[in-house]
Amino acid sequence: MRKTAVVTGASSGIGAATARRLAAEGFSVVLAARRRDRLDALAKEIAETVPGAGAGQGGRVVPIELDVTSQESVDALAAAIGGCHVLVNNAGGALGLDSVATADVDDWRDMYESNVLGLVRVTKALLPKLIESGDGHVVNITSLAAHVPYEGGGGYNAAKHAAYAVNEVMRLELVAEPVRVTEVAPGMVRTEEFSLVRFRGDETKAAKPYEGVPEPLVADDVADCVAWAVTRPSHVNIDRIDVQPRVQAAPYKLHREP
Repeated sequence: MRKTAVVTGASSGIGAATARRLAAEGFSVVLAARRRDRLDALAKEIAETVPGAGAGQGGRVVPIELDVTSQESVDALAAAIGGCHVLVNNAGGALGLDSVATADVDDWRDMYESNVLGLVRVTKALLPKLIESGDGHVVNITSLAAHVPYEGGGGYNAAKHAAYAVNEVMRLELVAEPVRVTEVAPGMVRTEEFSLVRFRGDETKAAKPYEGVPEPLVADDVADCVAWAVTRPSHVNIDRIDVQPRVQAAPYKLHREP
């Protein structure tokens, strides 16, 4: 039986790369995100490049519109799919780089809503299917920000630290169930949207974190970690993968070339 993977935040970046990679690994993939037009384009791309994938309800790649901040949307996702073996909680992101003293509380609330409560909503909704599969796996994409604080990262640090805590609690609570739980915590990853969203479309500010960094990670590097974790034998749980470029030692410590 072919296994099914659900990937949230699949319309771009790490989510899209993970969907491509899992389809190539032989999974049926549910592409879940808010932007249906991008999901349709990705489904078409995967169907054309992965042998036998096919798009739509009759194929191995199914796009479903999802807003993880809406319980109604999450419930609709759960109702629309059959079985689920792998859930990749990737939806989320950062907003701003303000100090705690100048924090925009609305930004903090939005980050918590997507990075933490969104993760909980989707996991809760799909957990019965994951258990029923007999070989379920939840992969939570967090960040090194979940483990190492840095100046200006207060809101994002807080949200990702919470996501890490949820991940650890799930490992304890599901230890008797046929469900593995893995955290993938990337360092600097250059994608087309993460930094641009963080700085609300300001391209100059969005490019600045990557200035002089010779080789930041790309989305495919993180997708590779996810694929490796979910393709281990079912008795093997990869608890956590910290992955960062060679030139990064911490979120605040990078080698930059002139």
